[in-house]
Amino acid sequence: MHKAIVVVDMQNDFVDGALGTQEAQEMLPRMVEKLAAARAEGIAFVFTMDTHGADYLQTQEGQKLPVEHCIRGTAGWQIAGALQPFVQEAAAVIEKPAFGATTLPAALADYDEIELVGLCTDICVISNALLLKAFYPEKLISVDAACCAGVTPESHVNALNAMRMCQVEVRGD
Repeated sequence: MHKAIVVVDMQNDFVDGALGTQEAQEMLPRMVEKLAAARAEGIAFVFTMDTHGADYLQTQEGQKLPVEHCIRGTAGWQIAGALQPFVQEAAAVIEKPAFGATTLPAALADYDEIELVGLCTDICVISNALLLKAFYPEKLISVDAACCAGVTPESHVNALNAMRMCQVEVRGD
């Protein structure tokens, strides 16, 4: 089976920056371990990057979440340093201006199995998991709960339950 792991928005602003959480920081070493094992198995990586411009606060998202984050070119926009070796090997790095990456399905067309990890479980991970499940209803779409973190522990669990209801396989919880 040809598999890809989608690493969603593992950017500094979501780990320990403007919107960082303790859960994201604690999860990062588990993700490094997972990606190292996946590399040894020849599994492909695709990274997404939440990407905003200087006008972020004027956007609809900025009006609802008035915390500047992931502004293109800033340190907070960069993928966490511990993951940089994997970024260098990625099949694709996709910048996205919204929660879901509309170009992600095309980047994953050749994979039979797609697993998602990253941040935030309850916003961008769920958005991309459901987008992929809608686009590829017969592909195995899964999420590794141990390598995800939500805005809060409760919203993380709620998102995992919602994904289960939509036939996204949840592992590692």
